[in-house]
Amino acid sequence: MDRINRAAKWVFGFGAGLSMALVFLIIFVNSLRRYTVGRSVAWGEELPIYLTIYGVMFGLALAYLNDQHIRFTVIPDMLPERVRNALFGLADVVTIAAGAALAYAGHVFATRRGNVDSSGLKATADGLAASTGLDWLVWLGKVGPWQYAVAFGGAILAVAAALRLVQRLSSLSSRQEI
Repeated sequence: MDRINRAAKWVFGFGAGLSMALVFLIIFVNSLRRYTVGRSVAWGEELPIYLTIYGVMFGLALAYLNDQHIRFTVIPDMLPERVRNALFGLADVVTIAAGAALAYAGHVFATRRGNVDSSGLKATADGLAASTGLDWLVWLGKVGPWQYAVAFGGAILAVAAALRLVQRLSSLSSRQEI
């Protein structure tokens, strides 16, 4: 189980870091072009917004899996350890359900509006598809793959919460054996 948790932490951390690095790189290049050439890259305004959402979703899952997310613990800190652990376990179960609901809602939203053109990315995606001969690249010019960040984020939050719950339960069972 430790190997799975380490792998999940690595994937979530890598995804968050890569997303944020790409956001920085795109904004940096776009700024340089704006002030040196006089015009921005067409997709340089819209793509960082979508990448930021993916980065936040990866970071959310990583924070939950590390149990380093924001929470109010004034009352739980006053409870006995056994009750506090049960409460945190219940919170994990609720988070799994909330993540699954978020994944479903994000999927429904993305499929309903997924074919709408993304104004800043359409021309670039069409050009990429034409130059490579890969017609499926036209999909990158739609808002669907970018709106799937919510569904993706809900799914990885549910996975992180499930892994955290298993970790919490195994920690409890190992303490009872001692």
